[in-house]
Amino acid sequence: MENKNARGLKITAIVFMGLNTGMNILGGTGTVCAAFIPLYVMVLGTKDYQWLYQTLMITTILIGIAGVWSTVKLIKGGKDLFKWALIILIIGTVLSGTQFFASLSIRGAATPANVKFLSNAVTLLLFLILRYTKLGAGVDFSNPSSKADNKMAGGLAAFTSGLAVLSVFIWAGPSHTYMGESWIDIYGQPILFTGAVLVGAGLVSIIWSFFQMANENITEISPKSTM
Repeated sequence: MENKNARGLKITAIVFMGLNTGMNILGGTGTVCAAFIPLYVMVLGTKDYQWLYQTLMITTILIGIAGVWSTVKLIKGGKDLFKWALIILIIGTVLSGTQFFASLSIRGAATPANVKFLSNAVTLLLFLILRYTKLGAGVDFSNPSSKADNKMAGGLAAFTSGLAVLSVFIWAGPSHTYMGESWIDIYGQPILFTGAVLVGAGLVSIIWSFFQMANENITEISPKSTM
């Protein structure tokens, strides 16, 4: 059975993976303006580099979908999942890093690509630390965690991802405003709906995990009390 530190690190890794997955999907879909929409392509000056942004948009969304799969699998547990999570994070870091430096060179600004790059890089660093240092010696993703830990990890991942979605107006809004019009507002309702659902579902799962923990503790104590 995992000790408390290992359980905490495992949950933390899953939360970071879930949050990073949300950032990749957000970043991928948000690249549509620089990749396909003529007006925004003209304003951003990415006409000669549309092929690059189109490629980055599609591959980033795909790696985001792979991140969803990885997050769910990490919660449930299974063989070789950590290896696949690392591969997904390495690819995500390369893609987001490419967009970060490309935007910096082409547009002279990298927001919000810099946020996505930082998210991928930090999450990758965390997983590398857990894999190759003593800190992660007791962290085991091959076996499923308790139901309480699963609900806690899934809930926190959903909750933090929802907060990232809802706050996109703050950290991406300034870089997506032209002549006083925010491009993000075009997708305002879907963003608010998705963010609210994730936050709500996350909170329910987190609260339920506490009830599950209480039940598990009672189950552990009960046999001892009857001896």
